[in-house]
Amino acid sequence: MGVGRGRDLAGVALDGARARRTTKGRSATVVADEEKCLSGVVRIRTWLAHELSGYCSPAAGGRTLRKVRSDRLTESPIQIRERIVIGFCLLIATACGPRAHIPPRPLNLPGALAPTDSIAILARSLAPVLYQQRDETFPLSRVVAIAHPTRRVIAYHLLWRDDVHGSWVPFTVPTDEEIVWVGYDSTGAPNEVWTYWHTRLLHTKWPKSQVVINIQWGKHGSFPRGMRESDLPRLSTLNFFYAMTILGIPDMALGNTVRKGPWCFCRSYRRYRDYSKPLFLTESIDVVAQVEDPRAVLSAVFGENYSNKVWWPELDK
Repeated sequence: MGVGRGRDLAGVALDGARARRTTKGRSATVVADEEKCLSGVVRIRTWLAHELSGYCSPAAGGRTLRKVRSDRLTESPIQIRERIVIGFCLLIATACGPRAHIPPRPLNLPGALAPTDSIAILARSLAPVLYQQRDETFPLSRVVAIAHPTRRVIAYHLLWRDDVHGSWVPFTVPTDEEIVWVGYDSTGAPNEVWTYWHTRLLHTKWPKSQVVINIQWGKHGSFPRGMRESDLPRLSTLNFFYAMTILGIPDMALGNTVRKGPWCFCRSYRRYRDYSKPLFLTESIDVVAQVEDPRAVLSAVFGENYSNKVWWPELDK
């Protein structure tokens, strides 16, 4: 089910045991299996790192194939050399695919806040808990928290070691940057959440409780834990990406020529949606800074070649 810009969907609040408070707004039944509705999906312009292509040939339909003359199957020396050159170029391009070069953690980064700074303390206290799919291959390598200097929102930039698809493509970014934004009120309690989900931003109101995020297998798309999966944008649903884990097996095999990764997701759809591996960001944050333009900080911590996705969601003034 799609979500229109600026429109709210009816839904239910998180269960009382975990949130301890319900969200303000329209009344809804509280159930044990928490559900949360997206209040908006924002389209973001971006370039896809790769795309898969398929080939299918027409069936013979039970008819007898006509005999092919053998002289047409004979290739000239020039054609053979062309095929060898093309194959060699593809081999070189794959072997020279991008590799991640994540720099050591900087000790004295200009602009970084001291651990005792009030903003740094707030950023660590609001850091979300991530729930990874239990078979995740790529580790979370770096975390940078960026507080906006004039608005009540903190961006948590997550650098994963790699993405499951397209790693062999020359000139692609060899790491995977994802972002979770947490908005907070005057008391320092979280009240809004945005997540980056495959070229779009998902947005929802959040009760004044711990922010919890699910992390998709392999691709690391982030969405609020407890939301209705039917609220995800069309052609970016979990069903779609689960199908891509099967159709993209050749792509994963090529990716393993440049780095170690999965060969497939050879499990059920139920297992694909099993987010049961918690990761506490409070313990993983490398740097906290308060800037509007985070590029200098992110380049120092992530390396020069990173995705550099949208810095901030659209916020009300």
